[in-house]
Amino acid sequence: MIEEEIRPAVAMDGGRHHFRRLREGDCQSAPAGRVQRLPSSIMTLKMGIERRLKEEFPEIVSVEAV
Repeated sequence: MIEEEIRPAVAMDGGRHHFRRLREGDCQSAPAGRVQRLPSSIMTLKMGIERRLKEEFPEIVSVEAV
């Protein structure tokens, strides 16, 4: 799901997200590329990526940028 949905969607804006780890329901993601410098990248992470991951994997509690 990450490879088929999330990465292509973020790449359309010139960026990438490197998912670092999942521990106790918390997932860490490091934005890279152009999205790393966009003020809206945190909103994209929380409202887009986090929402979609939680739909697919209910054990995920949050996704945080590192």
